[in-house]
Amino acid sequence: MQNIRVLQNHYIRVLQKQNNRVIHKRIKTMATIAELLASSLDALKQVQQGNDFTIIRSSDLSRTHIKRLVDNHFLKPIIKGWYVVTDPRAMPGDSTAWYASFWNFITRYANERYGKEWCLSAEQSLSIYTGATTIPNQVLIRAPKGNDYMVPLIPPTSIFNLGAELPSKIDTNNPYHLNLYTLAEAIIVATPTMYRNDALTMRTAFAMVNDSSDILKILVDTGQTVRAGRVIGAFRNIGRMDIADEIAGTMKRMGYTIYEEDPFERVMEIHVSQSPYAVRLRLMWQNMREDANANFTRLKSNLSAKEFLERMETRYKLDAYHSLSIEGYRVTDELINKVKSGAWKPDGEDMDSKNALAARGYWQAFQEVKKSVSDILKGSNSADVAERDLSVWHSEMFMPCVTAGIIKPSDIVGYRSHQVYIRNSMHIPLNPGALRDAMTTLFELLKEEPEACVRAVLGHFLFTYIHPFMDGNGRIGRFLMNVMLASGGYDWLIIPVERRDEYMATLEKASVEGNIVPFVRFLSSI
Repeated sequence: MQNIRVLQNHYIRVLQKQNNRVIHKRIKTMATIAELLASSLDALKQVQQGNDFTIIRSSDLSRTHIKRLVDNHFLKPIIKGWYVVTDPRAMPGDSTAWYASFWNFITRYANERYGKEWCLSAEQSLSIYTGATTIPNQVLIRAPKGNDYMVPLIPPTSIFNLGAELPSKIDTNNPYHLNLYTLAEAIIVATPTMYRNDALTMRTAFAMVNDSSDILKILVDTGQTVRAGRVIGAFRNIGRMDIADEIAGTMKRMGYTIYEEDPFERVMEIHVSQSPYAVRLRLMWQNMREDANANFTRLKSNLSAKEFLERMETRYKLDAYHSLSIEGYRVTDELINKVKSGAWKPDGEDMDSKNALAARGYWQAFQEVKKSVSDILKGSNSADVAERDLSVWHSEMFMPCVTAGIIKPSDIVGYRSHQVYIRNSMHIPLNPGALRDAMTTLFELLKEEPEACVRAVLGHFLFTYIHPFMDGNGRIGRFLMNVMLASGGYDWLIIPVERRDEYMATLEKASVEGNIVPFVRFLSSI
């Protein structure tokens, strides 16, 4: 949302300048349209001052200001009396601002309606704890004063206000300050349906449990034997026999009869980790690898190392055109030839050209990728090379922007330090605090995977799922995919800009629904 604030300030300055030019020509003191809009933007700025308010209540601004900002697309209605701050340049139907502000709205709405007397359902509490990144179609809010009524929000989202008792404890220690079940109580209360419909979240939650104490305290006090049997069976399913045995033994000593039940549909032992993101990524890889391997039908090239590198060079022009065009840059043959020949001058006529900077950066990054591929074709492990060189590809991609003085050198070092969002996606990339664990896990998975096609497909998908950089994630993700393909003897794959929508839709399906098959088949069809 920082970009929207910058845009607001820009509009205020522009509008004020316009008015300053004409004010001496006016006989009357009546405010111009530009002045009125500038005053409304200034009022919005004051509301947001010192806060990260992307959600506005009707009580925050006057009715006149709100109407003017809505009419000029700086605000978008959510429900009566509630608005989300938007970018007026966004296309109709663009949901990016809403998805970016979604959980902030839920927290503020629930707090204003119910005070402290509310919480999300156990299932949605677990999704938050385990690092789920998808905006749900419906949020279930439990509250003693709930009216069992559904509130439509900006489609396709909604709230269901359920009249229900609250859990014994409420936890607000999460990035959105949502009222949640504690992890232990949410695990106990979760329904059998949750184990079938979202086994990934449930397994991740169980992997986050270090010992049985918190779960046991609830079970022995409440005597929930059926739920105890289900929890014990779930721990055994993921290989945590120590915790399962302790819960079973303690409940028996307390006089309870327990019938164990495995609530999962298949057995899957998992790595125990305190990072939910590491667990989630590993589970996603396990769930997807068979489909990735079975549906990848591209044929190997059987080129020699020398022939492969020569073919990379000949395909650079086409690759640059399509990869940059997918990201929204207007790329021409003239521009590509210019940067390739060295005629592009960052300190001269091209200094302010975003397209030229992107093209030059892509050329520099491509040269580093060629070196990485060369090492792999000589026998180096592809995952080791990717881990070593990925930051080099990224820094070279944006070095022209550093040279031109547009960004600081520190901006291209390390992973991002701010939250980013993907336009119109219900998937929210991982928060900055999760990136180190997530990227470490990704490189581990690449090293453990024997099939090059799986490394390529899932490496690309999970890299863009994580979104570790402020910019360039799509281009680097496609580089990573092709480096992995090269390690298995597959030809360089160029995703045509004409199929951009299909490409993005298949990635969205994998991120939101966990279905990797459309993405694999898409890559195989090129």
